[in-house]
Amino acid sequence: MSIAIITGSSGLIGSDAVNFFCEKGFDVIGIDNNFRKLFFGNEGSTLWIKNRNLRKNRGFKSHSVDIRNYYSLEKIFKNKKKGISIIIHCAAQPSHDYGKNFPILDFEVNAKGTLNLLELCKIYCPDAPFIFMSTNKVYGDNPNKLSVIEKNKRWELRSRDSNFGGIDENFSLDNCTHSFFGVSKTYADLIVQEYGKNVGLKTVSFRGGCITGPNHNGVKLHGFLSYLVKRCLTEKKYSLIGFKGKQVRDNLHSSDLVNCFWEFFKKPRYGEVYNIGGGRYSNCSILEALEIVENKTQINVKKEFIKKNRIGDHIWYISNTKKFRKHYPNWKQKYNTKKIIEELIENINKLF
Repeated sequence: MSIAIITGSSGLIGSDAVNFFCEKGFDVIGIDNNFRKLFFGNEGSTLWIKNRNLRKNRGFKSHSVDIRNYYSLEKIFKNKKKGISIIIHCAAQPSHDYGKNFPILDFEVNAKGTLNLLELCKIYCPDAPFIFMSTNKVYGDNPNKLSVIEKNKRWELRSRDSNFGGIDENFSLDNCTHSFFGVSKTYADLIVQEYGKNVGLKTVSFRGGCITGPNHNGVKLHGFLSYLVKRCLTEKKYSLIGFKGKQVRDNLHSSDLVNCFWEFFKKPRYGEVYNIGGGRYSNCSILEALEIVENKTQINVKKEFIKKNRIGDHIWYISNTKKFRKHYPNWKQKYNTKKIIEELIENINKLF
């Protein structure tokens, strides 16, 4: 019996991982206490995803456990220790704004929760690969020091810039503003690497760009593509915060990301780190995303431009995925940004 433990199992990435590993024949133990409802209100609740996955997957069991509580987690690990084959850690406090307002809770969830899981992996299942969903926010606002040029609908690097192909894992984490969320995730990212290099666990930190997909419960402060589509289809105003709406993001479909997890599981490494995202294959500015949505839906989105950007926000960020592709050449992206948006429109339309 192979068991996959997945935290944040009702979230965007976690729920896709649940379906994927159940289809692969794993018994999946989900850990998710619907904290998104606390962070984002009723609109952010993922209870419907949990219930749907319980109906869909016979091998899936869900536990409403707070990852800050070591002893509650230990009961799960102790009970299943002989069968645990992989740990996928997606649970997080994901909001910059919430992290600033509640920094202690933010750090306890993102940092302490990760440390709890690593210790339990070390004690009860040291041979199981430990996959951590990190973030590009570990680089703080250092990407904003790049020399960008303003184009009609986006900020862009010059083609001769060494980072034109995307930001790689050697980009600096230091001497910048991170946001409280960025700091807590940076701690988690580094401690995951340390348990690989120092303790000998098979760990990886995936520093994600914008991850999205059909299970994304987009809200104002998190999940911009999903939220943008939702505002369009309900004909509500969409706020473009900072950078004239020309800030660039690379976008990776959650199913493409889960396939990264699978590739790492089959051939794990120790204390590894990868920048992962849509890269040059799949990216857009907010204005470009709006254009795609408007053309597809034939709805003119009501827009509000807010001059001041959020602390730690990036004017331009595209992931360089060359390192992961070199280590795992079988991984292929199936979705570009246009295809992602079309799927979001189709799925969100069903809700209204």
